[in-house]
Amino acid sequence: MRELSHRRRMLVLAICCMSLLLVSLDNTVLNVALPSMRSDLHASVSGMQWTIDAYTLVLAALLMLSGSTADRVGRKRTFQTGLVIFTLGSGLCSLAPNLEALVIFRMVQAIGGSMLNPVAMSIITNVFTEPRERARAIGAWGGVVGISMAAGPIVGGLLVESVGWRSIFWINIPVGVAALILTARYVPESRAPKPRRADPIGQLLVIAVLGTLTYAIIEAPDRGWDSPLIVTCAVIAVAGLLALVRYEGRREEPLIDVRFFHSAPFSGATVVAVCAFAALGGYLFMNTLYLQDVRGLNALHAGLWMLPMAFMCFVCAPLSGRLVGARGPRPSMLVAGVAITASGVMFAVFNAQASDAGLLIGYVLFGLGFGMVNAPITNTAVSGMPRTQAGVAAAVASTSRQVGQSLGVAVIGAVLAAGAASAATTSRVGHAASPAAATAFVDAARPAWWIIAACGAVILLLGLVTTGRWAERTTRHAAALFEGEGAPTGQTSASAKA
Repeated sequence: MRELSHRRRMLVLAICCMSLLLVSLDNTVLNVALPSMRSDLHASVSGMQWTIDAYTLVLAALLMLSGSTADRVGRKRTFQTGLVIFTLGSGLCSLAPNLEALVIFRMVQAIGGSMLNPVAMSIITNVFTEPRERARAIGAWGGVVGISMAAGPIVGGLLVESVGWRSIFWINIPVGVAALILTARYVPESRAPKPRRADPIGQLLVIAVLGTLTYAIIEAPDRGWDSPLIVTCAVIAVAGLLALVRYEGRREEPLIDVRFFHSAPFSGATVVAVCAFAALGGYLFMNTLYLQDVRGLNALHAGLWMLPMAFMCFVCAPLSGRLVGARGPRPSMLVAGVAITASGVMFAVFNAQASDAGLLIGYVLFGLGFGMVNAPITNTAVSGMPRTQAGVAAAVASTSRQVGQSLGVAVIGAVLAAGAASAATTSRVGHAASPAAATAFVDAARPAWWIIAACGAVILLLGLVTTGRWAERTTRHAAALFEGEGAPTGQTSASAKA
């Protein structure tokens, strides 16, 4: 691919960011609409979990397939296909007559979504080849998450209160069409000279592991942990994981290439992505129910309360990108770990939700932490790896995000459903829960806040362990295993300083 002008590269970045805006805005808008959807569709808390997790599960299961497919058939072509399917799925979601149909149409959305973010990141990696410029581009990319978190609750609240929850899916259609037209005009085509072959067995094993594990976690509070169905799902998940590791380790061109994990920064970034997005998924799900069901706020006012968190994400994401470009990933990861841990501890120990000031401080801390963590995840995942494998490397990082968000919603929802079913399911949207129900909800949420704090602690620990000179040596070792498959994407110039 010939070198593009600076202006053209910026335009490609903007187009790719539109795809991220589509997916991110869809998630943040949906969270605000959950109570209204639950009331209209007569769904339980687990039903609302499935509207989120059906999407994230399919997304996680197909991301690596989409990444390798894009490397093989063309990234631009795959990206355009994803835009078409996602936009179509959004239209179908707005027409869903019941919860079951909504869940199915969300899965259609996810099929398209799996072809957007990892492929867009692969396009960015191939367009921005200079490490510092790439780190800044990734920071701008992360800033879009902040924009979606800021705009999503407000846009979603306005639409839910004025038109109804179905309208939250309409906003994807014009954005998707605009992105499709611009992609056809300005995004260059690229593909790997030696792409991997398809791995259908590995793909089926990934689907089996993620699907059965999430089903067991979500449905266990209602069916019981000793239910034969739940036990069977758990056994399938464990057996599928063991079979996946064994099969992929023997395959010449696996769906999940274990050579990536010889890099300590890459492995650390994968775990950090799971922890960060598990914290985010659980945080948004829990606070949406708390603000609307316990505090009795409507969708718009609940969205306004989340603005401090979204604002911090918006401000910190590009700053983190610049910091990664200048000083490597360690400072951003350390700040993220401390802030997310502090936010979780504030709610778990000091009952931050008992006062408006405490609630706002908790939201600001979480927004600061999450805003700082996204850029080092993405940059670390692709740095030092062959450019020809950028699609697969970016897809592994994106898969980790979706797996984390899916598990976060599943686990936090299970904790709430098990500990405070009455507080979470009997109150109506727009009406504050009784003091007893509110107390029950807060008590049930305490273990969930400890889970979020633990996620922050893991991010902090990995920020210390998987950065620095030793970590950089493991990345060079991993890149050498791909020798002959393309030039490395390069490290940030300051990675050795970390």
